[in-house]
Amino acid sequence: MGTTTSEWTAADFVPERHRGRHLTFWCAGLLFTAVSVVVGCRTADTDAVTPVPQLLAFFPWLLAPTGLGLLLALFSRWRVGLVWGVALLGPLAWFIEPYGKSGEPGGPAIAELRVLTSNVEFGRGTGSLVPVIRRERPDVVFVEECEYTCQATLRRDFGTQLPYRQAVVAAGSHGSIIISRFPLKGTKGVTGTMGMPGAVADVDGHPVRLQLAHPMPPLPNQVGLWRRELGRLRTFAAADPTTPTVLAGDFNSSQDHAAFRRILDTGLRDAARLAGHPRTASWPERLLPTFGTQIDHVLLSPDFSANSARFLDLADTDHRALLVDIALHQHE
Repeated sequence: MGTTTSEWTAADFVPERHRGRHLTFWCAGLLFTAVSVVVGCRTADTDAVTPVPQLLAFFPWLLAPTGLGLLLALFSRWRVGLVWGVALLGPLAWFIEPYGKSGEPGGPAIAELRVLTSNVEFGRGTGSLVPVIRRERPDVVFVEECEYTCQATLRRDFGTQLPYRQAVVAAGSHGSIIISRFPLKGTKGVTGTMGMPGAVADVDGHPVRLQLAHPMPPLPNQVGLWRRELGRLRTFAAADPTTPTVLAGDFNSSQDHAAFRRILDTGLRDAARLAGHPRTASWPERLLPTFGTQIDHVLLSPDFSANSARFLDLADTDHRALLVDIALHQHE
C-alpha cells in the first residue's frame, strides 16, 4: 500500500493567523467603543443610563481597558485603532484631574473641629467604629446605615463625649445619625429613601448647617431615583449660601458623576481634595480596596479650610471612614 506525504508551507498558516488578528481587532474595537461611550458622557456632563453611571464611578480605571485595547491594536496592526486609543488617553487624563474649586478662605480661623463620617453597613461596623471615635475624638460624627442597635450603642458609649444627636431612627440601611459635642437644633433634613437627618450646630457661638448625605445607589433599576436624591442634596446646598455648611456622608457618587458635580457647583468644596486626597478610594473596601472609588465625602462651604483628611479602615463594613480636621474662618 503506497504512502503519501504532505508538504506544509507558510501559506497554509495564513488563514489561522488572519483569524487571530481579526479577533484581536474586534476585541480592541469593543474596548475602545465602551470607553468612548463613558468618556463621551463625561464630556457631555451627563450620567446617562445604565451602565454608564456604574462605570463612571470607576472612571480612572478606564485607563486599563484603553491600554489593553492599544496593545491589541498594535498586535493586529490596526492603525485606526492605535489612533483611536491614543485619542482616548487625552480626555481620560484631563478628567482624572480633581474637579471643583480649591481656594482658601481669607479671614482668620475662629473655630476648629474634627469631623468623621462612616457608613457602618446595616450597623455591622458599629463595633469597629466605637474605638475609632474614642481614639480620634471627633467633634461631629455622621453615621450612615446606623440602625436601632447602632444608635443605642452610640448613645450609651458617647452620651457624655458627644451628647447631642439628630437621627432618623429606622432599621437596616434606612437609619442614620449625627452626634456632636456642639449643641444641635434639628432641621427637617433632606427627604430620601434612606435617612438623611440635618441640624444646625452652635460651633463656639457660630451657626453651622450640618446635613448627612445618603442617597440611593445608582443600581440599574433606580438611576432616576439616585439622580433625584442627589438633586435634593444640591437644593439643600444651594438654599443658604451665607451660613457655614458641612454636608457629609455616603453620597454613592464620585466626582466623575454629573449629579455630584452639580452639588460642588453650588460652591461646596471637597475636604479630601483640599487636603490632598482627591482620588483616595473609600469603597468597596472589602472587595477592591486598591481599585475602588471615592464615594464618601465631607463637603464644606467656602468658610472652611481643611487641614488634613484620613481614610480609616474598619472591620465589618465595605466603606472606609473619613476623618477630616477643618477650620471655620471669619468673613473678611
